[in-house]
Amino acid sequence: MNRLASGLLAAVAALSISACVSLGTKPPDELLKLSAQDSAPAGATSSGQLTDAIVVLDPESDRGLDVLRVPVTVDSSSVAYLKDALWVEKPTRQFRSLLAETLRARTGQLVVEGGDFEVTGKTLIGGRLLQMGYDAQASAVVVRFDAVRTERGNGPLQTRRFEAVVNGVEAKAKPVGAALNQAANDVARQVADWVKG
Repeated sequence: MNRLASGLLAAVAALSISACVSLGTKPPDELLKLSAQDSAPAGATSSGQLTDAIVVLDPESDRGLDVLRVPVTVDSSSVAYLKDALWVEKPTRQFRSLLAETLRARTGQLVVEGGDFEVTGKTLIGGRLLQMGYDAQASAVVVRFDAVRTERGNGPLQTRRFEAVVNGVEAKAKPVGAALNQAANDVARQVADWVKG
């Protein structure tokens, strides 16, 4: 009787473990992520009042970008997703972190990301990520960002569109991922120079 009970328990355990394992499509070998090419060196510090900080907010995006897949613009009315290409985290969140790190490195100012800081920061940088994907007709990667800058108590809201294009990219996960990182860094540097100026 004990052997039967032990066998039943083992079978139930095996079934419960198999319920946790996905037997669907194979996950990609690599996940894509953005990394800042301009970065503050180790040990670098910046200090100041939170009321003087640059606050980088989460960019908005449409639903086509608010996913872990890389969009491919097929034509003016069709979008697909790149095979075997998945982000490690949503691109809007990754772009926010990359932009914050680039601002930190290029301005030397106190830079914080989102959260409750927007109620106290001096300069707010937000906007809308319009495109971060692959253009099939042009064989190019495109990153387009409409930035919004607000200086608390110092003038009107400012907006500016930034864009970077990397041409001649093969429609495969690895080259597209590298080109997206390059283009996102280009846009982040453009935004940082705008904020500095």
